[in-house]
Amino acid sequence: MSATAVVGIAVGSLTGASAAFAAPQSGAAAAVSTQSVTIQAVNNLGLTTSEAKSVQCYVRDAGFSPGAIDGQLGSNSWKAWQGFLNAAGFNAGTVDGVVGPNTIRGLQRFLVYVGYDTGGIDGVAGTKTKAAWKAFSYLGGGWC
Repeated sequence: MSATAVVGIAVGSLTGASAAFAAPQSGAAAAVSTQSVTIQAVNNLGLTTSEAKSVQCYVRDAGFSPGAIDGQLGSNSWKAWQGFLNAAGFNAGTVDGVVGPNTIRGLQRFLVYVGYDTGGIDGVAGTKTKAAWKAFSYLGGGWC
């Protein structure tokens, strides 16, 4: 398999990513040019845009900047939530904007603390965790 094919397969497997590749030249002058690939990770964990805006406002009002209140829980929103969860003692791990098991466990601890059933503290954003997150987003009619 050629290097171009391997790169093409790897890039093609990234959802939402785009890249442009030049066709290989013949002979020793073969070249591949690439365009920068930017991946914007948005993970609303089942929330609608308005529900996501509500949790962005909540974390903003708690003193952590989620960036734009746009209903898209991207890395800035998750960094804000991770910072909030860590400061409140719910241990979301590294503040990196990645919604991994540590972030989910921290969120689950918080949701359980405020009275929601997440189905356990297991680091998996399953049905009950998503339902608890959605119910929390409506607390008090939203924060925005």
